[in-house]
Amino acid sequence: MKSAQIAARVLKIGVPLVTGLAFLAGLVFVILWMSGVFTEKIEAGQVDVARRKATPDELARLYEVQERVKPFVEEAVGTLRAASRTEVSARVMAPIEEVTVRAGSVVRRGDVLVRLDRRDLETQLSQVQASLVAAQAALTTAKNDYARTREAYEKNVRTRESLDKAIEGYRVADAKLNHAEQALAEARVKLSYTTIAAPKDGVVIDRLAEEGDMAQPGVPLLVLYDPTSLRLEVPVMENLAVNLHVGDELDVRIDALGKTVKAVVDEKVPQAEAASRSFLVKARVPRLEGMYEGMFGRLMIPAGRRRHLCLDTRAIETVGQLEFVDVVLADGTLERRLIRTGRLGYPGHIEVLSGLEAGERVVLRKPAGSEPRDAVPCPSPDDPNCKEAAPGVQP
Repeated sequence: MKSAQIAARVLKIGVPLVTGLAFLAGLVFVILWMSGVFTEKIEAGQVDVARRKATPDELARLYEVQERVKPFVEEAVGTLRAASRTEVSARVMAPIEEVTVRAGSVVRRGDVLVRLDRRDLETQLSQVQASLVAAQAALTTAKNDYARTREAYEKNVRTRESLDKAIEGYRVADAKLNHAEQALAEARVKLSYTTIAAPKDGVVIDRLAEEGDMAQPGVPLLVLYDPTSLRLEVPVMENLAVNLHVGDELDVRIDALGKTVKAVVDEKVPQAEAASRSFLVKARVPRLEGMYEGMFGRLMIPAGRRRHLCLDTRAIETVGQLEFVDVVLADGTLERRLIRTGRLGYPGHIEVLSGLEAGERVVLRKPAGSEPRDAVPCPSPDDPNCKEAAPGVQP
């Protein structure tokens, strides 16, 4: 009886113990397997990669990476603004009878832009004219009274007091007539304000009122600007702006028109913006067809000279966003190398930022004549008259 109890107790304790040990052993095995203990490993060290030899055709299409020192140009982006911009408003309060122009209308100095209701001012003009007639009649009466009183005074028929009153009446009548004449001139000027003419040649860029609206003094009705006064206003970093002066000639790129023009620095605001550490530079640009206020432009600012590596674009193979070249080593084998490029330079060439060294030879993968379409033939890499191949190109 006791043996059976002991056996049952041992079985009760031993089964869970054996199960736990088996689970632990399995867990250790899984951990060792996942850590790669049972997998064959490659010893640490450098492994030579098999490289193929360059073919004679590839050796005939080699390009040597060159190092050049060229002028460096920084781009500053800005907006075209008109130096001459006018807000046209009324000088009298009156309903608008007609607006003769719309946004985009080209106007000349003196062209009628807006007509206001004249009826109230014409009524005032008639009243002033009537007052002028009355003042002229009163002056005539006062003048005749003064003449009679003076004649009687000289004959000792009238007193000195009567003569003084006659003189005073004459002066008052003369002053009233002068006041009426000035009021008439003022009424005529106010009436002329009902026809609003263009103060200068320009282009209407905004129409702020319509027929039937009430025109009020100082409230803009139209906005126009002189298209010949367009300037590129650019915030320029202070380290570049300190070297710019009024009268300097710089290149300006208008992306929307695809054109680069010469601009002259017209103004440099003598105060830096504390937040951006920049100066506002205004460069006057020549007028171009299709150029309007508010367009985007780039100001090309010389920033000295710098060294860079020059690579023929035909040597580059693009895979997605990665760029590769095949470098020919000293033993004639090819090495596939990842590079990073920068800006376009001379036609068909681009600067290399990393991945290559000066003097290394690379295989040209593309045939001749596959340079970018916007590349302009350059007679010599050192020709200062060589045109840029694209916006922001470094010559």
